[in-house]
Amino acid sequence: MEQVLTLVCRLNPTPEQVVIIEATLKAFADACNYANQQVKPQIISKTTIQNMVYQDLRLLFGLSANLAVRACARVGANRKTAKQQGKPVKSFKPTSADYDARIFAFREKDWTVSLNLLCVREHIKMDIGNYQLGKLKGKKPTSAQLCKHRDGSYYIHIQIKDEVPQTLKPTNVIGVDFGRRNIAVTSNGDGTCYNGGNPRNAVPHKWDGKQITDIRDRYARTRASLQQKANIGTRSSRRRARRILQQLSGRERRFQQWINHQISYRIIRQALSSRAIVAIENLTGIRERTNFQPRNKVERRRSNFWSFYQLRSFLEYKGIKEGVKVIAVPPVYTSQTCHQCLHIGLRSDKSFKCGNCDWHGDADLNGAKMISLLGQSVSLPGGSGYLCCNLSTNSSGLLQSPAL
Repeated sequence: MEQVLTLVCRLNPTPEQVVIIEATLKAFADACNYANQQVKPQIISKTTIQNMVYQDLRLLFGLSANLAVRACARVGANRKTAKQQGKPVKSFKPTSADYDARIFAFREKDWTVSLNLLCVREHIKMDIGNYQLGKLKGKKPTSAQLCKHRDGSYYIHIQIKDEVPQTLKPTNVIGVDFGRRNIAVTSNGDGTCYNGGNPRNAVPHKWDGKQITDIRDRYARTRASLQQKANIGTRSSRRRARRILQQLSGRERRFQQWINHQISYRIIRQALSSRAIVAIENLTGIRERTNFQPRNKVERRRSNFWSFYQLRSFLEYKGIKEGVKVIAVPPVYTSQTCHQCLHIGLRSDKSFKCGNCDWHGDADLNGAKMISLLGQSVSLPGGSGYLCCNLSTNSSGLLQSPAL
């Protein structure tokens, strides 16, 4: 089995190469917009789109044969995704272009990439770290994406294929309860909180979200203050405020991403050492549901910035890499059901009490143990002893149990 990983590598083009790259990105975006306008919206097949507009893309925008083909494929892929979401494809911006093996090559001897641009083939130097060096060494990638990020720098997103181990034969299931105040709580511990510092040094049972909430609140206050100064004030103060806003852009997101990487790494290593399956909640659409609830502006912002989907995706790809299966179970009543007797109990803030068996304790830990029971019922031979149901697969290929 193979897993496709994307390596983001920074490029160091010369000023002359920058001009050609900008022209290529603009031509690629214009070609995509032309194809999207000329071909009927209901057509999503890249082959059909190519047959209808391929010659026009070559003549009007000066694209090479393979770049024209990639533009048609981009339009088809975006239309397919938009159709699944029930939204139309509006337009394409000049921020990226797709490359295949005929117009892209990675050269390990001088750590450069060879790209077909408008009417010219260029070798562009890369500025990459040890992680990318280790992953690219000895590899011959066949696809990539040339991108211009928000900071104005140019990057090459290289797709490489890695062999992954066979999925381990599980003996138990680790349930993971997601939350905002507690980012993640696992079912196999009493819960030691991570409250700052390096997550690698924390006991991996509960990861407190207080630090992330405080940092997000601080960034929100800073942005609000700078945006006010950028609108009113002297000309120099507005310029300084806009410059600081640009410098702060992405820091909060990168910190959240780092935290999610560390938490997912710990959970997968924990599952690997105990030969366990990781069961998580299927929280798809939770923002749409919770936004209907009456909340103040601060709570709405905190909930909408909750990056549970990113944590789930990190768990999934790290699980594939290590041979650990990750499944999604329905979240209905997992936080209100007692894991001991399966009766509905009383949850008050972070505490849970069952009126049937008198079990009481941490509400998130009870939810994690309930998720573990649901995961056992659909993944282990014989189930959990409490629950049983059939296993299904969603559109993305992730195993999940049907709604209860």
